[in-house]
Amino acid sequence: MKVEIWSDIACPFCYIGKTKFQAALDQFEHQADVVVSYRTFQLDPEAPKTSHLKIHDLLSQKHGMPVETARRMNQQIINEANQLGLKYDFDHLIVANSFDALQLAYFAKDYDKMGAMTERLMKAYMVDGLNVSDHAVLAQLATEVGLNATAAIQALEAKQYQQQIAQDRQEAYRIGLQGVPFFVFNDQYTVSGAQPTAAFLEALNQVWQKEVAAKKDQTDDDAYCADGICHIES
Repeated sequence: MKVEIWSDIACPFCYIGKTKFQAALDQFEHQADVVVSYRTFQLDPEAPKTSHLKIHDLLSQKHGMPVETARRMNQQIINEANQLGLKYDFDHLIVANSFDALQLAYFAKDYDKMGAMTERLMKAYMVDGLNVSDHAVLAQLATEVGLNATAAIQALEAKQYQQQIAQDRQEAYRIGLQGVPFFVFNDQYTVSGAQPTAAFLEALNQVWQKEVAAKKDQTDDDAYCADGICHIES
C-alpha cells in the first residue's frame, strides 16, 4: 500500500496529523507493506522570509480578530499537540517563510530521508523556536538527520528544488486538495486533516481490504481465462 502525506512544515496541524497517522501505522497489522512518501504544499508562498510578529498577532491581523481570541485558538492547538507529546511553544515560534525548509525536505529525499527531515523541521518550527528560513539553522538540522550541511546549503542557494515544490502545488490543485495535512492512499482514497488515530487506522484497514479484494477478483479472472481459454461456468 502507498500513502502520500501532503504537508507544510509551518502548519501546526500537519505535525499533529503526521504523528497521529504514525501512531495508526504502528498499530496496523500490515505496516511492513506500507510505503509512505511526502509531498509539499506551501500554505503561504508570499510570506516574508521572517516576521517580527508573534504568531498570535499574525493570526489576529490575518483574520481580523482580537489578539486574545487568536491566543485562545492557538492554545487549543497547543493542548491537542501536548496530548500527543508534542510540546508546541507558540510564544517563542519564529514566523518564517517555509520555502527553504521545504527545499531541504526535498534535498533529504535524494538520500531517502525526507520523512526524518520533515519531522525534524516541524519540531524545529513548532517546538524549538528555530528560524527555519535561516540557512545556518537548516544546515544544522540537515546534519542532525545525517545529511551533508555544505551540499544542503548549496542546493538551497541554487533553488534546486523550486520546480518540485511548484509541481507539487499544481498537482495538489489537480487532485482537489484544499488544505493540509492531506493523506492519499494508493492514489485513490483520501483523508483530510489531522483526524484521530482511530480514523487513520480504519482508513488503512479499509484500503487494505479493498486492495486484497481487487487482487482476488483479478486472480479469479486470470484463472477463468487461463492459458488463453475462457472456461464455461458450471
